[in-house]
Amino acid sequence: MENKSQRKLTWILFIIYVFVLVWIILLKMQFTLKGLPHLRGVNLIPFAGSVIINGKMDFDEIINNVLIFIPFGLYICMLKSNWSFLKKIVPIALTSLALEILQFIFAVGATDITDLIGNTLGGVIGCLIYMVFYKLLKDITNKVLNILACIGTIGVIAFLGLLIIVNL
Repeated sequence: MENKSQRKLTWILFIIYVFVLVWIILLKMQFTLKGLPHLRGVNLIPFAGSVIINGKMDFDEIINNVLIFIPFGLYICMLKSNWSFLKKIVPIALTSLALEILQFIFAVGATDITDLIGNTLGGVIGCLIYMVFYKLLKDITNKVLNILACIGTIGVIAFLGLLIIVNL
């Protein structure tokens, strides 16, 4: 069974994750507002905006969108374990939609349906990973995932600290 301190740790890790997510998606990993692109566009055709390189579609951006939202799915499952699978997908998709709309409003990127699909898919994959962990680990699932999330968060913070030092 999960205790209060473990749940609090999960919330803290989730909040750190959301800050990093916003920094990556909205602030484009920039340390000043001057470095932000002034781009405003909308693509409502799935996968139409993916870059074609040497006559082939480049899937890097799609894969990155999926990967960056996998933790979101894990955290939703950890924090809202009593919700149905479909109910867990709603905040993932809505967060992705909100970030896409904010990119348009602040003119810091293209609002792209492909990003929404990739982000939501990443969250779904995160939920599925949680389900596998739960089948294997039962009641210690959140404890194990919190340990892994702490290691990952420390790694990300160290990497970001390195980026800050390099960009001074």
